Amino acid sequence: MFALAARNGILLINHYRRLEQGEGEGFGPKLILRGAGERVSPVLMTATAAALALLPLVIAGPIAGFEIVHPLAVVVVGGLVTSTLLNLFILPPLYLRFGSSPEPEAARSLAAFLLGRARSRAGREGAPQETPVRSEPSS
Repeated sequence: MFALAARNGILLINHYRRLEQGEGEGFGPKLILRGAGERVSPVLMTATAAALALLPLVIAGPIAGFEIVHPLAVVVVGGLVTSTLLNLFILPPLYLRFGSSPEPEAARSLAAFLLGRARSRAGREGAPQETPVRSEPSS
């Protein structure tokens, strides 16, 4: 079920990027609201279908033989509900804040800065030294 939550988030972000690049809509709150509105139905349908598939296991709690499966089903359904809420209400503002940058140069300069730091750190630490192996004389 983790894959379902991740898939919904990835598809939502991919939809934002498609709107921004393919249709030329400017990055901003209008794009985020449009993208979230267009993806709310598929996200809700996939999460609802998975939760409904687990509903018999959730209902069959006190029946003998379901003592192990029942808590697992409850946790999975709770995770589906939580991930759906996060995808629909938390991910859009996070993408608005940290998502696509109006200046692609800013992202490139940040990547160059981080790459330069990693290279300088590797240069200071140096390559690992090889210790010579001594062979013991045989008697």
